[in-house]
Amino acid sequence: MADALTPRDSIRAMAPYSPPSGGRAGKLRLDFNENTVGCSPKVIECVEKYLTADHLTIYPEYQEARRDLGGFFGVLPEEFTITNGTDEAIQLLINTFIDDGDDMLLLKPSYAMYRFYAEVAGASVREVEYGRNLSFPVADFLDAMRPETRAILIANPNNPTGSAIGLDQIELILETAPEAAVLIDEAYFEFYGVTALRWIRKYKNLFVSRTFSKVYGMAAMRCGCLFSCAENIAWIRKAQSPYSVNMLAIMAARAAVQDGEHIAKYVGEVLAARELAYVGFERLGIPYFPSQANFVLFQAGDRAIPLRDALRERGVLVRDRSYEIPGCVRVTIGTRAQVERFLVELEGLWKA
Repeated sequence: MADALTPRDSIRAMAPYSPPSGGRAGKLRLDFNENTVGCSPKVIECVEKYLTADHLTIYPEYQEARRDLGGFFGVLPEEFTITNGTDEAIQLLINTFIDDGDDMLLLKPSYAMYRFYAEVAGASVREVEYGRNLSFPVADFLDAMRPETRAILIANPNNPTGSAIGLDQIELILETAPEAAVLIDEAYFEFYGVTALRWIRKYKNLFVSRTFSKVYGMAAMRCGCLFSCAENIAWIRKAQSPYSVNMLAIMAARAAVQDGEHIAKYVGEVLAARELAYVGFERLGIPYFPSQANFVLFQAGDRAIPLRDALRERGVLVRDRSYEIPGCVRVTIGTRAQVERFLVELEGLWKA
């Protein structure tokens, strides 16, 4: 029998990424930063309308979706592409502009898929670490840039820290690295309200991504958008599979952006609940990091993993992040009622 095939060196060197996503149904899911109340009813109506044998036999068509979504985001249809979640957006950017061995600059900690796709591509990855207060390390990041840097990937706000950078800092990065593809991942934009999207024509090295997995409550649909100047998007689409986003996801996204009232109501509820979480942490004497997103990182010390496990036994899921920020646990902020339940369970365990 022949020997097993040998993968590329970059794949052999990678650590596997295995998110703890099993057994979550029926629990209070405060672990993956999802929308905790669900998508707009208009999305459900849309999916039911198009979930027919006739519609499912046709390959997806994107022209009308590009027109509708482009109008919503304030860009031309040729200035973005619809992607299979933000993950495909990241992969497309790297596949299009990064060669094997190219220099890429990331932050640590940040969204794991940046490094994942960079390593798959065989890029040379360097990381700038957040400081103890978890604010964006502007000076260190600028110092780390090199003339040969070909890509810079930044989540704004950042996951898992919840910290964010302003437009002045983004502009400084864009101007300091004009030869690098700079991605500003705005997965949590709706909770922060600051966007670089209006600069895609001004800065030819700027890319912005958005997702329908968070505030829109469509994580299972896998739909997002990648924005840049028309010239860049033409190259991106050339590298993109022609039918990577399924028809139901496209139609659901078109419906989701039509229900601004649903989104505004949910964002308002999350922001109020986030303040409630702060008050609860302060009352319990638990240190936390202020956030610009729909999650908060708090410090549990050596109790981080036991606390996560004990909360799970009580039906409340949170995410341990102590493997990258010692002693830290991340909790998704949902409604005020959900945060109150989390705080009740946390208090019972914390004081035990």
